Order: sequence, then structure tokens, then C-alpha cells
Amino acid sequence: MTRYPVINLSGAHVAITGAGQGIGRMTAQLMAAKGTRVSIGDIDVTSAKRAATEIGGTAHHLDVTDPVSFATFLAEATEANGPLTVLVNNAGIMPNGAFHDLSDEINRATMDINLFGVIHGMRLALPGMLERGRGHIVNVASLAGKFPVPGLAIYNASKFAVVGLTAATRLEYAKNGISVTAVLPSAVDTALSSGLDMRPIPKVKPERIAGAVVDTVRTRAAEVAVPGYVGGLATLSNLLPEPALNAVRKLVRGDRALRPDTPSRADYRARLNQHANREEA
Repeated sequence: MTRYPVINLSGAHVAITGAGQGIGRMTAQLMAAKGTRVSIGDIDVTSAKRAATEIGGTAHHLDVTDPVSFATFLAEATEANGPLTVLVNNAGIMPNGAFHDLSDEINRATMDINLFGVIHGMRLALPGMLERGRGHIVNVASLAGKFPVPGLAIYNASKFAVVGLTAATRLEYAKNGISVTAVLPSAVDTALSSGLDMRPIPKVKPERIAGAVVDTVRTRAAEVAVPGYVGGLATLSNLLPEPALNAVRKLVRGDRALRPDTPSRADYRARLNQHANREEA
């Protein structure tokens, strides 16, 4: 195992995307409790400011799809909190529906936020980390980056890409003292999965994912599934013959992301459509 330079979170600078709510907000809270200087980036500045006030961090506007916005975020964060030690790429969206029913605008927004948002952050954070010879990047991916789900095809595509990106860049930059980790949550109890019944995939609280993110600064693990056993199940599923896997999917009703939306899910999708159409305007 590569020996990375030790990172002491006390006094370190951690920047987190999409940290105005959900996993990002909980990660900011746990990081702050460790004595870190936390920069909260979010497209919703009101939420970012509220979160920053609660934990004593700094709030910044951030549109992860825009490299200029991301560069501005990191410049402001560095000016406020010092050289960047840890970047947590957390911002993401999860539209559901049949592949041929999802709009081009939603598909582009999914890839722009979930994949290119991560790419922009990494490309902008890495030069400083390379200069200092140390750093840690956490990409919050998903179990959906290992296990395909009907009704989440584009989301699957974005998260499979993030898992591959993380694995490849980890190999590239290990020799420079920089670790890159993918955190793979199962379904999380946030707005992202609101109204979706993904059983038997467990729905976990955002603080559990946040705890795993924080712990990667110590372990520098390549991949962390939350809960841990779901990673093993995803690997096992790849070894099953397709007929056997399809039988299991049928038994557990694995097509529920294709089913009619609940009111809360419909509300989430409406917000995504509104955002995507605004971006295209």
C-alpha cells in the first residue's frame, strides 16, 4: 500500500461541494468538529450561508458545471482558509425514469453535475496539491457506480464514470503524495432519493456517509462502500450468471425506479427539470 503524507485535520482546509444540505452539510459539520477550516460551496447560496453559520465555516456560490465558477470558489476558499488540503466532490443529482423518457436537458445536467463537476474540481485542485506534495480528494460516487438499476440509466452512467475516473487518477497521483478516494453510498435518506423505494438496498442517513468521508482522510482507502457489505454484494452480482441475477432482481422488484412517482419524487423531478431548463436558456 502506498504511504501517503499524514493529514492532520486540525487546522487543515477542506472544501466541500454541494454542502448546503444533505451529505455535504453533514460532512462539513463533522469536519468542523475535527478543527478543520471548512469552505462550503453550493449553487444555493442561502443554504450555504446557513450551513456555514452553524459550523463556523465560509460560504461560497458554486456552480460545479462551470469551471470558472469552480475556480472562483477555490480561489475565494483559499483566500479565506488557506491552502487546500482536502477536496470533497459531493454535489450531485439523481433523476429517475425510463431511459427514452428522460429529456436531453436532464441527461446533460446529470453528466455535467455528477461527472464534469468532479472533473473540474479535480483539475483545479490538483496543481496546488502537486506543488505542495500532499493532498486528498474524495469523490462521492454511489453504489450505482457498480450496480446498474433500471430507471437510473443516466445516473448509473455518471457514477460508473466517477468510479473509473477515481481509480485511474488514484494510480496517476499516488507517487506525488496525493490520494483519491471514491465513497459509494447505497440509497441515502436525502432529497436525492426522496420518494424512491429502493429496498432491499438499504437507505442510510447522510451522517453515516459523512463519517465515511471524514474517515478516508485517515485510511486513504481507494474505495469505501456504505454500508460496507453493499460493496461486496455489488461485486458478487457481477459474478452471477445473468439469468440468476435477473431472477433475484425480479424477486426484489428491482425495477421500482421505473414506477410512477410518489408526490415527493415528482416534486424532486420537477425541481430538476426547472433547473435543467434554466441552464439551457
